[in-house]
Amino acid sequence: MPTDVVMPQMGESITEGTITKWLKKPGDNIQRDEPLFEISTDKVDAEIPSPVAGVLSEIKVEAGNTVQINTVVAVIGSAGAAVAPVAQPAAPSAQPAPAPAAAEAAPELETGEEETGERVRSSPLVRRIARENNLDLRQVPGTGSAGRITKEDILGHLAKGAPAAPAAKPAAPPPVASVGDELVPLTRMRSIIAQRMVDSKRTSAHVHTVFKIDMSRIVRIREKEKSKYEQRNGVKLTYMPFISRAVIATLRKMPIVNASMEGDAIRYHKNINLGIAVALDWGLIVPVIRQAEDKSFLGIARAIVDLAERARGKKLKPEEVGSGTFTITNPGIFGEQFGTPVINQPESAILGVGGLFKEPTVVTDESGSDSIAIRNIIRLTLGFDHRIIDGADAGKFMAELKKYLENWSEDIG
Repeated sequence: MPTDVVMPQMGESITEGTITKWLKKPGDNIQRDEPLFEISTDKVDAEIPSPVAGVLSEIKVEAGNTVQINTVVAVIGSAGAAVAPVAQPAAPSAQPAPAPAAAEAAPELETGEEETGERVRSSPLVRRIARENNLDLRQVPGTGSAGRITKEDILGHLAKGAPAAPAAKPAAPPPVASVGDELVPLTRMRSIIAQRMVDSKRTSAHVHTVFKIDMSRIVRIREKEKSKYEQRNGVKLTYMPFISRAVIATLRKMPIVNASMEGDAIRYHKNINLGIAVALDWGLIVPVIRQAEDKSFLGIARAIVDLAERARGKKLKPEEVGSGTFTITNPGIFGEQFGTPVINQPESAILGVGGLFKEPTVVTDESGSDSIAIRNIIRLTLGFDHRIIDGADAGKFMAELKKYLENWSEDIG
């Protein structure tokens, strides 16, 4: 009996996904739970396993296409079953299979209404892109369920040079192409990252403050314990758990840095959901350690390794991405002194971790005498939303964080 393979629903609010890569081709044998294809949604990239063992007899949706959840994308037959040719990419006007009622009721499936009174199905993001580009949504063919206009529809429409309402200023001329230039479309993840970074800059009043931290005490602890620690706990001892635990302790003392703007009010979050940015070969993702305040040093260390490994292996679940309250990003692994990271919306602050360097430093002893010593120095940058976090609060937060790290006394397990 042939088995239909459908686009899975990777979270309650997710109504569609893009097939980015087929890991098998028609005629290939496949085992149950063996990865079959890769998808990208607005929350996570993931490998989708085969629901049954058999032979991939037909691919109905080629890589690069976006379809609604529960759309049949492939068929798996028994050994010896006939193999169909690979499906060709759907024409732009083709309508995907309709999503179930639950998907239709998702929050982002809202209806916009133009001045003429004609209703156009689209999301808030699509309507914002239309406003920013002076574009009438009635000009955009929708390929979503019931003709809904998706983000891909409007971006594709704009990429084709679609006519828009007269703009206040003439558009800048396109850059001059050189012989041998290559124009490569953005991947879905790159497109989402680009949109979110621009949205964050538009939304938050970004301010950054940089503190120099003496990590010498922690460096000595790590050098002394790292071999035994890995043997004892099965996880490498890195600097990130130290910084994470210090952040958690400081956020508990200063909840305004763990808060977020919500309309004309401030939401103070009960839990600390700590996002740890993970650099991937194809982009960046921020998995979240939920209720991080309840975890020990070892629990944080294990969670960081687990989330990073599954992010790189495309094994994250949608609920493990997003809904963070504070993010740590570590560009210092590439050797930079410090950076000025963009806030991960709807959070109000982000900590950038610079590189660890040995530097000559003025040290004052108990008698007040100064001397120069070689110390292990790291620079931490707090990017914060000045709408709700004042400079004084940001300074107090960083001073407390510095104190916690430089005078480390916590058991590492």
